Amino acid sequence: MLIHPQIDPVALQLGPVAIHWYGLTYLAAFGLFMWLGTRRLQHPPFVSLPQWTRRDVEDILFLGVLGVVLGGRIGYCLFYKPAYYLANPLEILAVWQGGMSFHGGLLGVLLAMVWFARSRQRPWLQVMDFVAPCVPTGLAAGRVGNFINGELWGRVADPSLPWAMVFRGAGDLPRHPSQVYQFLLEGVLLFVLLWLYARGPRKTGQVSAAFLVGYGSFRFIAEFFREPDAHLGLLGLGLSMGQWLCVPMVLAGLVMGVWASRRG
Repeated sequence: MLIHPQIDPVALQLGPVAIHWYGLTYLAAFGLFMWLGTRRLQHPPFVSLPQWTRRDVEDILFLGVLGVVLGGRIGYCLFYKPAYYLANPLEILAVWQGGMSFHGGLLGVLLAMVWFARSRQRPWLQVMDFVAPCVPTGLAAGRVGNFINGELWGRVADPSLPWAMVFRGAGDLPRHPSQVYQFLLEGVLLFVLLWLYARGPRKTGQVSAAFLVGYGSFRFIAEFFREPDAHLGLLGLGLSMGQWLCVPMVLAGLVMGVWASRRG
């Protein structure tokens, strides 16, 4: 069995200022989005649309960060601990205590992109098609931060599994390193598939649909190896909250994909 190395979450201490690894993974995610976004400008249909510029990438990144932070926090409070935060509303602001939801962050980004599309008079789905292939590398960076922090570990695994790992915060039993699974599935694999798919000429909405189906499917699979939230456990049909949130995501992606493919 492997032992989690218990990496110090603080990467660099400069007097009273502590730079955390998790913060650095966020910076890496933003940098990767900016780099990929500028390359995305060379893909169809954006390469033939002169109104799309590097300034748009910068503005989308800024609005996307706001959407991720606000949506992720509010989504976590609503999806995972609604009763607690209803009784303690000021705790919603205590983001330093942890608690972010990807699905809430996704909704926040969707709303942020609605505002961007309306302010620039661009089709909303065209904006989402631009953004979608640039997202998985940021998700991968976030999973690296989860692994460094030794959080969001997996379910108990067979000790004979070569990569089974003991996370000290989870006791002495070997577990699946689910952060690594999610890094590989939702991050690396989804990025490769979506980037290659998006490089070709696609109808408006098809790339966004592929992201919804791809992420929802990969996250649904990974959740079978990830320890459910202690205060929720497994819900109906033996599925976790993360899996139930992926179901409407995949369905929406399938409907959007069919609709987009039938458009002229």
